[in-house]
Amino acid sequence: MTTESPGPGSGLVVVDKPSDWTSHDVVARVRRLAGTRKVGHAGTLDPMATGVLVVGVNRATRLLGHVAGADKEYLATIALGATTVTDDAQGDETGSADASSLGAEAVREAMLPLTGAIDQVPSAVSAIKVDGKRSYARVRSGEQVELKARRVEVATFELISFTPGVRAEAQVRVECSSGTYVRALARDLGAALGVGGHLTSLRRTRVGRFGLEQARTLDQLAESFDMVGLDVAARASFAPVDLTQEQAQAVRFGRALPDLVVPEGRPVAVFAPDGAFLALYEAAGAGARPLAVFV
Repeated sequence: MTTESPGPGSGLVVVDKPSDWTSHDVVARVRRLAGTRKVGHAGTLDPMATGVLVVGVNRATRLLGHVAGADKEYLATIALGATTVTDDAQGDETGSADASSLGAEAVREAMLPLTGAIDQVPSAVSAIKVDGKRSYARVRSGEQVELKARRVEVATFELISFTPGVRAEAQVRVECSSGTYVRALARDLGAALGVGGHLTSLRRTRVGRFGLEQARTLDQLAESFDMVGLDVAARASFAPVDLTQEQAQAVRFGRALPDLVVPEGRPVAVFAPDGAFLALYEAAGAGARPLAVFV
């Protein structure tokens, strides 16, 4: 449990990340706009990808690890008929096949086994560390990398439109748990159809409860720096619990709350009677203990 004194200008900024920018590039730009070095992001987006990138400023950076674990939604385009070393359009092509015999129904049928709780092998160019070195760095240096499968949840894998051809194209919508690789879904869909596949575009439309309707481009933020205040951000990101005055006083001293029931593995945000965000609490025995106190 950590405690921190309040600081000015704390909150979340929902950025509509442009293509060809890294997540670190966005953080650097927000640092300049916010006038503070204490800025971070929740859930990296590849340079090719666009869409929702949640950025924390000052004290709100302490929320980011929990926000990053929220479920996410994407719109993606998958090319069927070719594989690449990176499982997306930025990598060299490693194989091709004629996909002209494919139809939309065959694609939908192949998507079904890739929906629900699945064991997914991450893309070899992911940021997962192998013996202390990022997997993508090993691949780019010419190494062959084999990563272990991980259990992920793909709540929705929906075909929006299909364009037939030697190099067919599938527009899809994905709702998934944190840690799911849409590039890997594209790869596995192509493999299931026997023609190979890779991702050609990716737009993240939602992280938890933060969607494109709240997102602002960097140009818009330069004109008006819209930030979701810490109180509002905490209530939107976690299950909120409104405390009594007595409970709120205990939280201010960093004490456990033996009468507060919190689901296992899912922190809650606790609020004072006046609506001020106080802390994140996690399950501990029959009650709850502070995970991070913000007052």
